[in-house]
Amino acid sequence: MKQYEHPLVEAFDLTAVLHALSDPYRLSVVQKLAEAQPQPCGPLQAGRPKSSVSHHFMVLRRAGVVRTEVVGALHMNSLRDTELEQRFPGLLSAVLKAAQSEQECRAG
Repeated sequence: MKQYEHPLVEAFDLTAVLHALSDPYRLSVVQKLAEAQPQPCGPLQAGRPKSSVSHHFMVLRRAGVVRTEVVGALHMNSLRDTELEQRFPGLLSAVLKAAQSEQECRAG
């Protein structure tokens, strides 16, 4: 059974977190997880190739943004929002709020 490595909260690096959140697809995954978690990879894939999705989840995991747990055949993903809040207070909520506001402006 595959196990994933996740950094300790003390090892979270601000530039790595910001890099992980800077990609539109990764940000959309984080937004979806903020609405409902945990979620398997499948519904978060958004029609992308599995290799691409695997890469994006690796970036999110290494930055400490998400945790992936293997449950049977599923890879369940959840935000590490409590740990992110502990390390960088207000960061995740500010990014999610800004992303929502930007989407609303685009929609009209």
